[in-house]
Amino acid sequence: MPAGAILPGSTIGILGGGQLGRMIAIEGRKMGYGIICLDPTPGCPCGQVADHQIVAPLDDVAAAVSLAERADVVIYEFENIDVRVVEELEKRHYLPQKSYILAVAQNRIMEKRQLRSAGFPVAEFFVIRNTEDLKAAAAELGYPGVMKTAEGGYDGKGQIVLKNAQDLNKACALVQSKNRAWVLEKMITFTHEISVIVGRRETGEIAVYPVAENVHRENILHMTVVPARISAEAESAAVEIAKGIADFFQIVGLLTVEFFVTSGGLLVNEIAPRPHNSGHYTLDACYTSQFEQLIRAVCGLPLGSTQLLTSAVMINILGKDLPKILEKIPHIPENLKIHLYGKRGNPDSKRKMGHLIFKTDCPAHADDIAKTFLG
Repeated sequence: MPAGAILPGSTIGILGGGQLGRMIAIEGRKMGYGIICLDPTPGCPCGQVADHQIVAPLDDVAAAVSLAERADVVIYEFENIDVRVVEELEKRHYLPQKSYILAVAQNRIMEKRQLRSAGFPVAEFFVIRNTEDLKAAAAELGYPGVMKTAEGGYDGKGQIVLKNAQDLNKACALVQSKNRAWVLEKMITFTHEISVIVGRRETGEIAVYPVAENVHRENILHMTVVPARISAEAESAAVEIAKGIADFFQIVGLLTVEFFVTSGGLLVNEIAPRPHNSGHYTLDACYTSQFEQLIRAVCGLPLGSTQLLTSAVMINILGKDLPKILEKIPHIPENLKIHLYGKRGNPDSKRKMGHLIFKTDCPAHADDIAKTFLG
């Protein structure tokens, strides 16, 4: 084992208790690690499989310090962790992912400025702080455009499409009513949406997962197809850009880079310093899952092989789809795996409740596979 490695038998602390934390915990337990998590919801998805859960808000510094004092390494499972909490743990404890990349990923303005300054391809954008900014930016960009909140938006939340002057007026009213910053981008015409997940250790060792193709419905990830149905040139370019971004930010752990594939090349859409929904296929289709890779990276272990063992299609199960999926479980085919997250209560129709992973020799038929189960 490498010097200073955090070995099995140690305890991993997880800030956050959602489905990503749950899958990290399951992989960690398989490797022999103890798990403790912090989340405000008793019996959260991660808490159901952890050794212990601290029930407290995610911005509770004292609770986070208590978590860290009971763990040998601490990680965050998603971006909605208060940066001040991570900064405090950096002072006291071993938190390899660091607060800086978290702050960048939480703010679209900072993210896009950092990427652009480093020479990575991003769409033209304008920072919007008031209606005058918005009107001037819309006049320069033209229609259609997309206005996104600088902080807190995900799965299409905090976004508004501007197709005409009427939409601009609605957006102006929104800017006036909310005390926050926004970003306005030109609507991108793309052929594919793809993502690349990179594992990186503190030593600089990097492992890259196969490029995944993502299909969205109503701004929520619906389906991921691997290998991506794109050209070899686009695939190679995406891998090199993702590796470059991981090195630029000195990532320790995982980095997901989302791209638009356009006729003029690739554009970086977003980055996420954590496991990603589009990487769930790695649980059943790769030698090393993204969740195991995160543990290896933050614990100072050699990174695992990212070899794709089979072509696969991952389909998210939303709350509205769950009843029909449960009805079909007694008749599932042999090439299908079902992962449910243990979320309790009456699910919101668009809440992610689990996912399906199909092993397939024909990823080109992904749409037909999805229709078979979800219609």
